[in-house]
Amino acid sequence: MSESHPPYGGQQPDPNVAPWGTPPGSPVGQPAYGQPQQGFPGQPGYPPQFGAPLPPPPPPKSNKGLMIGLGIGAAVMAVLVVCGGTIGYFALSGDDDDPAPIASSSSGVPAPTGDAQNSSAPQPVDPQPNNNNAVTARNSSDMSAVCEGSPILNAAPYTSAKGAKIYTFSNSPDRPSSWVTKSVGYNKPYYARSTDWDEVSVVGCLQYVEGSEGAGKKCDYKGSDDKKVTIDYVSSRYTLTFHNARTGEKIADGGTINAPAVRCPSFVSYNKLTLKSYARPDDGALELALEKFTG
Repeated sequence: MSESHPPYGGQQPDPNVAPWGTPPGSPVGQPAYGQPQQGFPGQPGYPPQFGAPLPPPPPPKSNKGLMIGLGIGAAVMAVLVVCGGTIGYFALSGDDDDPAPIASSSSGVPAPTGDAQNSSAPQPVDPQPNNNNAVTARNSSDMSAVCEGSPILNAAPYTSAKGAKIYTFSNSPDRPSSWVTKSVGYNKPYYARSTDWDEVSVVGCLQYVEGSEGAGKKCDYKGSDDKKVTIDYVSSRYTLTFHNARTGEKIADGGTINAPAVRCPSFVSYNKLTLKSYARPDDGALELALEKFTG
């Protein structure tokens, strides 16, 4: 059986159909040494059927370089963030420790420091007493320390007796070191309420005179157990002195104030061992002495 070939210029093979056999003119067997091998269509080394040869397919891309670059960039950013945060922290914390700027004059003389400026500040009208026993009052009762020899550091300064606010305190024969408030003249200019202790500049001290006890007056009372109790209500005398509350020094003498025991009071506090109660200084005599002092 003979084969028929189309004439030159006749029907060409379909480019979309791959040939099943070896193309005409192709050498059979292994190529010579140094020559490229031929393979099947679509494989490397197989020549294209028509047109210019196709470029070889690009090598597969590798993400290894990209991942390394991203890792280095992240590390650099982390270092920058840490360094930036540390620098910012020291910059912010350093503001509190920076000394205040000191201004300088045009003559080149440095401005005075805070200590030099404070030394020229106005001093209080009355200097504080150089006394280790001086105390700071917190309420009206603390002002009684003046009668024990302790000045009050935060008392109002004393200028004159006229218009001064006064507190008076007294002790008793059975409690000579205990000073209690003795208030009179509630409508007088010298009177100060217990909440106005910081306005007081004068303290009056009523001190019991030793050996001034009089004959006791017998007064009958009913005790807490409903039993009858007879008390000796004792009279005595006191001396009044006026002191500068801020310095503790004595300003004037107020004279002698009696503590009469003429009538039995409706209520008394007494010593359970001696069954004695001491009369308090007379309100009228004390008020008169205060008016005379502030006159």
